[in-house]
Amino acid sequence: MQSRAPGTWGNFLVLIGFVIVGMAVGNILAIFIVAIYTNTDSGGATGLLNQLLNTPEQVVNGWNAMMILQGTVHFFSYLLPCLLFWFLIERKNLGDFQAPAKPGLNIWLLSFIAVLIFIPLNSQFIEWNSNMVFPESLSSIEKWMRSKEDQLAILTAFLTKYDTVGQLLIALFVVVLLPALGEEMLFRGIIQRKFMEQWSNPHLAIWVSAAIFSAIHFQFYGFIPRMFLGALFGYLYYWSGSLWVACFAHFVNNGFVLIMMYLYNIKVLKINLEETKTMPIAIVLASLALSFLTLFMIRREAHKEQTFV
Repeated sequence: MQSRAPGTWGNFLVLIGFVIVGMAVGNILAIFIVAIYTNTDSGGATGLLNQLLNTPEQVVNGWNAMMILQGTVHFFSYLLPCLLFWFLIERKNLGDFQAPAKPGLNIWLLSFIAVLIFIPLNSQFIEWNSNMVFPESLSSIEKWMRSKEDQLAILTAFLTKYDTVGQLLIALFVVVLLPALGEEMLFRGIIQRKFMEQWSNPHLAIWVSAAIFSAIHFQFYGFIPRMFLGALFGYLYYWSGSLWVACFAHFVNNGFVLIMMYLYNIKVLKINLEETKTMPIAIVLASLALSFLTLFMIRREAHKEQTFV
């Protein structure tokens, strides 16, 4: 069945509308739920939100409140709008995110390895991007971007202070599973797919979608590494023909960091990933070479599977 929206750009306009409405509803509902959870009256809801975003450690049960806030906003901003758009506008079902040839176990395993191998290389991109310096004429923009980055660093440090299995499971659901499903469905399953239908160049579609994926996070000093991650997920989707492989890779990437932080918090590991930035150049080069090799193997295996269908 054909989409209810006219053309690729008409589809994008409808999709943007779904996302904007979802964000509005999600934010209002999230504040309402958090206010109930923290026993805050309606008049103090705005102040509570500002406190959560700026000084979350001063809020009673602030960690749980932030998880409720993030989970609710993300569900209504990404996952729900995508599902509604896919079912109501595209008139498709979840199976349509999957090519006829389902990826074999080797594709899943290689994707898992690819994500872990890519981490040292991407850490180098993170370091380069974080050290970006603007010309003097753009110093005011740089200060604003730095202030946003500092605020996000405070929130990240607060949210990664968990030391119980229960908190880890909550974080894996809110910070890992929901983004893996919602963001991949939006940026790879719909946006990248639509660009591929519009353009004859799949690589252009993958990289433009990855750039949009990175930009929407508003982390200016993490734009480049997130764009490369988005491209990695995009190629996994393109080669495997399965959105769920991209979702799995996204889950592995975010989940690995959270689990490593948990092990650091309970004193099992001595390395804090949030503080460790510089990687030895030999490890970075090895990561680069092995990443290309693993991606080549994924592409070859996917081609074999599609050939013999």
